Amino acid sequence: MKRYTLLGTLLVAGYILSAQQTGKPISVPDSTKKIQVVETACGQCQLGLKAPGCSLAVKIDGQAYFVDGTTIDEHGDAHAADGFCNAVRKAEVQGTVKKGRFKATYFRLLRNEAKPATH
Repeated sequence: MKRYTLLGTLLVAGYILSAQQTGKPISVPDSTKKIQVVETACGQCQLGLKAPGCSLAVKIDGQAYFVDGTTIDEHGDAHAADGFCNAVRKAEVQGTVKKGRFKATYFRLLRNEAKPATH
């Protein structure tokens, strides 16, 4: 019986921890807020931001911001031909810019909007 209790506890703890680490945005837009269509890509590879590794970023009014609330890996293979490291894409977003970062509450990548890199 102790084994089942321990196993159940570990499964629940693993589920809670994995849910917190994904950083998934709210998948349904807030009807009281405006949806923006923005450019999105890897901040380092495509949008000129400085940081180690590859991270999701958006460009709003000509300014690039790293994104909190979703990650580069939650939207497909970043290194595919149309992935964020190789192409600038369009996305519908809701959120706010705080402390130089875009805090996404809604993020939906639009299909068939890839523009190959120009570098």
